[in-house]
Amino acid sequence: MQHRASLRLRAPVATLLLLSSPWLAPPVWGQGQTWAFGPFEKPAQGNPVITPSPASRFRSPMGDTVVRWEEHATFNPAAVVKDGAVWVLYRAEDASGEMTIGHHTSRLGLAQSADGLRFTRRSAPVLYPDTDAQATYEWPGGVEDPRIVETEDGTYVLTYTQWNRDLPRLAIATSRDLLTWTKHGPAFAAGTGGRHLNLESKSGAIVSRVEGNRVIAARLNGKYWMYFNVPDLLIATSDNLIDWTPLEEADGRLVKVLSPRPGYFDSWLVEAGPPAIVTKHGILVLYNAGNSGTYGDPGLPPRVYTGGQALYDLRDPLKLIARSDSPFIKPTEQYERTGQYTEGTTFLEGLVPFNGCWYLYYGTADSRVGVAIWDPKRKHESKRGSRR
Repeated sequence: MQHRASLRLRAPVATLLLLSSPWLAPPVWGQGQTWAFGPFEKPAQGNPVITPSPASRFRSPMGDTVVRWEEHATFNPAAVVKDGAVWVLYRAEDASGEMTIGHHTSRLGLAQSADGLRFTRRSAPVLYPDTDAQATYEWPGGVEDPRIVETEDGTYVLTYTQWNRDLPRLAIATSRDLLTWTKHGPAFAAGTGGRHLNLESKSGAIVSRVEGNRVIAARLNGKYWMYFNVPDLLIATSDNLIDWTPLEEADGRLVKVLSPRPGYFDSWLVEAGPPAIVTKHGILVLYNAGNSGTYGDPGLPPRVYTGGQALYDLRDPLKLIARSDSPFIKPTEQYERTGQYTEGTTFLEGLVPFNGCWYLYYGTADSRVGVAIWDPKRKHESKRGSRR
């Protein structure tokens, strides 16, 4: 989220997937509509689930010094279910640099939980700025804001932001075990002849299907798809989940699939959230929303980050079908409004099916990790939002 801040005109998308496909997620319910997820509840016990720790130390390749790598902040988490447990990759900041947002060094930590609420962390980060081919893109700001999906063969694909304090770049890394990662560099380095290598980019939400507790990258029309970026949502495609090509209009402008709306909770910006989920209704995109202080929702604080939901056509991932008119999650708790970003955030990045429920992991005030849970078996109606 920090640093605060469309590919070639598409041909018609062939209908290659049937809505009766056996790997579609079951029908969803929430907020008075059948297509949305929720309502999500924030457990009083356990939240926030990950907080900063001055005890963790790590010898950083930057300067070959020992640093308290998660002393300052732990937030903006990705999540995946593996071996019957929830694993969270979270962004951790040390206390180096200026005491302002975006001026510390970020690394990714790994935590594991048998119940989705109580986590055990590893003492060292699993992804960090190193003396490798990505140093130009990752020194000194580090690696930020992960999202994660699986492939059919069990490989984990991570989208994350490389931050050199000059330009944020969306990047890709892969792993077989969540511990050892291979960095593949900027996501847009190869597509369109490298023309978008220096595109200011972040927040990659790969379209995925649900199989049990697994969230698996899905091919639609023969390609993988990814919603990304801020202050508008853009869209990209890939043949291999590593090299991505943003879609452009005929005049070369990047295709915008979601934009801010004056008068609404998402009037300042919209930013991609967790991996997008294929359901029987379409492609469900949970997104982060910023409220403008001058032309936004007067019922929300200026520059507060909340969460929205949007639904896209399964046959044409650029076609918006429905969109929430009010946030389904927003800062209400003290830990969501105190920290680095006091306007408040519920910054969504991790969403997993676990034990019959959906667990939504998010960053709070750029400082901690929170969780909210939806049990689809509860059939009461939510009155917190309308749909158009």
